[in-house]
Amino acid sequence: MSVLSSTWSLTRHRERTTGLLVAFALVVLGGVMASTAVAIPPRPEAIEFQPLAFQPPPAGEFRKVLADGTVVYVAESHEFPLINLAITFKGGSSLDPASTPGLASMMARMVREGGAGDMTPALVDETLDFLATEVSVVAGATFTTASMNALAKNFDESLQLFLTMLKAPAFNQQRLQVVKARLVESLKQRNDNASSILAREWKALLYGWDHFEASQPTAASVEGIDQAALKALHDQIIHPGNMIVAVSGDFATEAMLEKLSKALAGWERGPEAAAPAPPTEVLAAGLYHVPKDIPQGKVVLGKRAIQRDDPDAIPFELLNEILGAGGFTSRLMQKVRSNEGLAYSVRSILAERTDYPGAFQATFESKNATVALATKIVLDEIRAIREQPVTDEELEVAKQGLIETFPRQFESKPQTLQVFVNDEWTKRPADYWQTYREKVRAVTKDDLLRVAKKYLDPDQMAILVVGNWEAIAAGDLEKRASMEQFFGGKVEHLPLRDPLTLQPLP
Repeated sequence: MSVLSSTWSLTRHRERTTGLLVAFALVVLGGVMASTAVAIPPRPEAIEFQPLAFQPPPAGEFRKVLADGTVVYVAESHEFPLINLAITFKGGSSLDPASTPGLASMMARMVREGGAGDMTPALVDETLDFLATEVSVVAGATFTTASMNALAKNFDESLQLFLTMLKAPAFNQQRLQVVKARLVESLKQRNDNASSILAREWKALLYGWDHFEASQPTAASVEGIDQAALKALHDQIIHPGNMIVAVSGDFATEAMLEKLSKALAGWERGPEAAAPAPPTEVLAAGLYHVPKDIPQGKVVLGKRAIQRDDPDAIPFELLNEILGAGGFTSRLMQKVRSNEGLAYSVRSILAERTDYPGAFQATFESKNATVALATKIVLDEIRAIREQPVTDEELEVAKQGLIETFPRQFESKPQTLQVFVNDEWTKRPADYWQTYREKVRAVTKDDLLRVAKKYLDPDQMAILVVGNWEAIAAGDLEKRASMEQFFGGKVEHLPLRDPLTLQPLP
């Protein structure tokens, strides 16, 4: 047999084999498709899903206490050779001195960027890069969180450097000047975006300029931040007596606890930081305006509302879902966007606070001529939800939205541990998550009506508009609404503020 014949025979054999395999695969696939076709319902709404079976883990299974009294939440996770460590300290901008708002944020940033011990900032950065370790330190309103993500094989070295940063930040003077200069440059842009103006003035109306929720840094206050101020606030916040640790990843629990005990040994414990002070300012209902020459007015309206652990908090959460937080199923989105086309996005927000009542607010932006009409529709929907019970369908959709998305809070080990840390700091009831869905299911339409009447009185709300008042005040061309309809047309014009000083501009 020639080489050509042999090659031809081999090719034919391969073709026959391939053909048989393809035919067999088609038969199998056809059988699967045939059996599957029988199971597919005629319409999507006929699809039946098994009930969601998820139980949140109890915090006690993860909670450990070191010999020095430090609370540590620990969760092994061996999917990847990584270890996540997060230390949450009580206190953030809530501890800023009145003279230096933004100090806590600057302190946290300089702990990460200002060097550690006798190591320069550049050397710290290079070492972290070499170890493939990510570190961040961020100060929020009431907590400061230091996080580290490291390879398991480099964890010991990374932990040593991480704790050196926290225990002995260098607050390098040259780096501090660079960070301060960058911050001042960012302050210059505060009036460029109308949304930032809206947020700034709204917080001042809600909480008062003297409260940390609304206080803002200025060029002068930034200049007043020095190494002594950073160290004083650091010593107040960052120490073992004011922290809870969460660690998850590729390790053995007992070995990790031993490592942490040795690493934290000798770090002096101080007192726990003070709780945030409640605001003394009382929101004055009325219509407010800040000038800004833009084609669309930005609007927020609302009032102070409720504390997080109030018995009405869950009904209020459901009410908010129905009114404006539930996306395209919410009343505000359907009426303002879908029906009228007045705004691309409109929503309501329930911002709860642990230590004092937070706020309810609705916000949107619309063309200048339709700001009044959109505002009227939003207020009409708030009044309507106070006068008539929601429908059975609305309540069921809102309940299922909270219940079905509930497991997302426990999607990962680091996320789960952070929930437990926050709960311990804020003294949440131990059975809160175990009973949450039952409490949601138990809410009735009468509960929502009662909560709406109690908390959502439009006459007690403030309306804040940022935009061109002359173009906004007259209302729409069809004369369906104008700004004179709100609070008798009385408006308080707030000044646009200098971005560096926050003093009123001429």
